[in-house]
Amino acid sequence: MAEPAALRRTPAIPATPGVRLLPPAARFILRADRHTLGIAGNVLGIGAAPGSCRASQAGMRAALWLGPDEYLLLAPEAEAPGLATALEQALQGEPHSLVDVSHRQTALEMSGSRAAEILSSGCPLDLDVTAFPIGMCTRTVFAKAEIVLWRTAGDTFRLEVWRSFTDYVARFLDEVVREY
Repeated sequence: MAEPAALRRTPAIPATPGVRLLPPAARFILRADRHTLGIAGNVLGIGAAPGSCRASQAGMRAALWLGPDEYLLLAPEAEAPGLATALEQALQGEPHSLVDVSHRQTALEMSGSRAAEILSSGCPLDLDVTAFPIGMCTRTVFAKAEIVLWRTAGDTFRLEVWRSFTDYVARFLDEVVREY
């Protein structure tokens, strides 16, 4: 059974320049076709469905494309109950699966002029802005931990990490940053 949000332990991460733990968020995995995602996008206020390996964002809400029919929906934690209800009502009658995974993940932000270079130390992707542009997102690995990586700005990345791997990923980043 999932731990209630009020009882979840906030992962302790090293004080690493350029790395910060992001606030808790509402996270949903939506399995649906693009039409149904468009309906969910209207509820989120983001409009059209994102393209392959892309994120659509409006304010603090986002939809990240993770696969042909799989999307990670993000919103501020306080919006989780109302958003879940609104999504369930809007998607009623549409073929879909909507699962709240808020308890499963945490988010780290890596920023700075060398962010892509530092992340490349544990990630097999080409993170040059020409190969991994702003708005691109994908499921990948970072130092043996599965993550969702999203470039939110030219020198800023969001890493969605399973809660049990947050400490490992943060400490790996800390070691790499110290080498720079």
